[in-house]
Amino acid sequence: MKTILAPIALLIGTLAIAQTAKDTTQAKEKNIEAVTLTYKKPTVESKVDRTVFNVANSSILAGNTTWDVLRMTPLLSVDNNDALKAEGESVTVYINDRKSIFTGKELKEYLQTIPADNLMKIEVITSPSSRYEATGSVINIVLKKRDDEGMKGSITFNNRQNTQNSQYTNFNLNYHKKKFTQTLVGSYSDNTFVQKNSFLNTIYENNVVTEGNTNSIYKGKNPSLSSTSEFEINDKNTVGVIVELYQGKRNNSSEAEALRQVNGVFDQSYDQNQNSSSLSRNLGTNVFYKYYDKEKNRILDINLGTNYDGESDHNYFIKNTVSSVNPPAINEIGVLSDIENRNYYLKIDYTQPLGKNGGNLEVGGKMDFNNNVIPNDLYGNQLDGLSTKDIFHYEDNINSLYANYSKTFFKKLETRFGIRYEHIDYKIRQDIAGTSRRDSYGTFLPNILLKYSFSEKYDLSLTYNRNLWRPWYAEFNPFMQPTNDGFYTRGNMDLLPNPSDRLYMKLGFLKKYFLSARYMYTNQDYWTAYLTEGDKIISQETNFTGKVHKYYLFANTNQSFLKNKLNVNLGFGWNYLDNSDFNTRNQLEGAANYLSYWSGSTNVSYTNLFNKNINLSAWVEISNQNNGNSYANRTNVFHNISATKIFPKTKMELSLQLMNIFGRPNFDSTTFSQIGTFRNSTKSDWYGFSLTFVKRFGNQKVKENTKTDVEKNSGGEK
Repeated sequence: MKTILAPIALLIGTLAIAQTAKDTTQAKEKNIEAVTLTYKKPTVESKVDRTVFNVANSSILAGNTTWDVLRMTPLLSVDNNDALKAEGESVTVYINDRKSIFTGKELKEYLQTIPADNLMKIEVITSPSSRYEATGSVINIVLKKRDDEGMKGSITFNNRQNTQNSQYTNFNLNYHKKKFTQTLVGSYSDNTFVQKNSFLNTIYENNVVTEGNTNSIYKGKNPSLSSTSEFEINDKNTVGVIVELYQGKRNNSSEAEALRQVNGVFDQSYDQNQNSSSLSRNLGTNVFYKYYDKEKNRILDINLGTNYDGESDHNYFIKNTVSSVNPPAINEIGVLSDIENRNYYLKIDYTQPLGKNGGNLEVGGKMDFNNNVIPNDLYGNQLDGLSTKDIFHYEDNINSLYANYSKTFFKKLETRFGIRYEHIDYKIRQDIAGTSRRDSYGTFLPNILLKYSFSEKYDLSLTYNRNLWRPWYAEFNPFMQPTNDGFYTRGNMDLLPNPSDRLYMKLGFLKKYFLSARYMYTNQDYWTAYLTEGDKIISQETNFTGKVHKYYLFANTNQSFLKNKLNVNLGFGWNYLDNSDFNTRNQLEGAANYLSYWSGSTNVSYTNLFNKNINLSAWVEISNQNNGNSYANRTNVFHNISATKIFPKTKMELSLQLMNIFGRPNFDSTTFSQIGTFRNSTKSDWYGFSLTFVKRFGNQKVKENTKTDVEKNSGGEK
């Protein structure tokens, strides 16, 4: 830890002294002709229901994609499965207040096609209002909006050296004339990532111990294109169309070797080679209409959209087994799948003042239809106990209605009261196995926000949210398939949703310091469990009942020094989990009943070093992740250092970025199951360096793409 922080602190201190000396010298040499006061938003804003990471014009954007910047956003973290977490909990991602259809690795690949240069800010909404589909915290990615006359844009070239080399190219075009605005963003990436993993699995019965490691190489070529067309009919009415295209062509190869012992005696060893290829295509469309009466503060927002994504996969496994009982054997399994997902939705939001005393009412609803199909075929000579062919279907209809009412009393007490009702009707079935399930349920999800301002410098807020996290459709699919480490995986048609209650309190003082506390409770969840069938070890999502209490304390400050050139954001959190009831009910032997750990992050940026248009930034995060029946064995230290040189006359930029150069990230955790323990250690490929060149043209002034005043001032929503 000291090895990482010391050189960063030394660098900042040296630059600060040098910069101060240079500024003082220049002040003596020149007469001041005019004084211009410019307000600059702090890098990190801590609001009642959200933390806002203002990244526009920040050096942190240089050489990065949107996914990279999310990894460096306060309160956010990424686990070894590339799942985004906010304060350790699952999140839903929105882009310009429009929900993304991607999750997990698909979300990562999509966000890697959006250049960070196009970002305005990232909102981590820990207490979302009823307007949002309530599945825990919300990340809202707000993109820049350029509406000056004429053509403008940029083109980016990036080369990144991790274990192997990767390239990334992007262009961003914007045209505005009178009432029409057209934005076009395209990208192409050719990436190669290497991942190393070791595992140690222990089955209690007969003390079956399997130890091994895998080495995987992922190659992907991903083009994407998005178009936004917007036309202002008049001062109150706007219509537009958004079209998004994405393609992923991936080739993966993996080698695994393992040794298994039973009661301390050699049972078998194996080595396995996997080769896979996949092609995915995604098309998203959104037609929107917005009515905004600025005098009466009335807003009507209508969105009609469709999303389609399809993916064809071919995985081929060759497994060589040496057994203490049976002769050596070479087994082969091929997996063919062709996934198709269709989504259709209609969303309506309406906002207006209510009464003469400053109240505000927001109502709306959404109809969502999903039709997902996953066909799978297996072939080869190792098919005992496996279904060789089936087609999995998942269909649902989710209808929701919500209302929010906000009002400020006595000019000091801000309030927001919301309720959301969601009803889902879903059908699951397999064509050949014949298994099926049909279910429906409705749920009310209330939320409350209160904020009291004692003075301009001191305020206290309290929020409550009821949340419901639903299983992802693929987690229901019970078709069993091999994995790259020699084991098997399948879904579970009996999965249930995960409800939770969250209470959040925040104290702000001197407009720079914030202390917050959170309590979360659930008595129903689903996590990865492990089963044995013959000599097969199978991972499967499984329902877990049991009470879990989570407590969280967090301190944050954002400071500016040296005439706002040096900006420092520091956050520190302490976590405490009570899993005693959860572990007892699920017979998780050896799992810790009480967990305590801390995490922290720092963002540092320095603007215009030596007045030479050089920007510096550094980021450090210290964290581990403990959730459900999985516990971290080590704490990871992530870090990123970058320098950007800007050439104003030619509108060009050159950036160098160093990623985790003092230590490669390692996700090491143990999962406890009723039948045993399963430890996995994964070395991430997010390290090395990258070089980026950017060429801009046209007017680069940006208008903040944010909500209107009536939206952002309703009960602290903004």
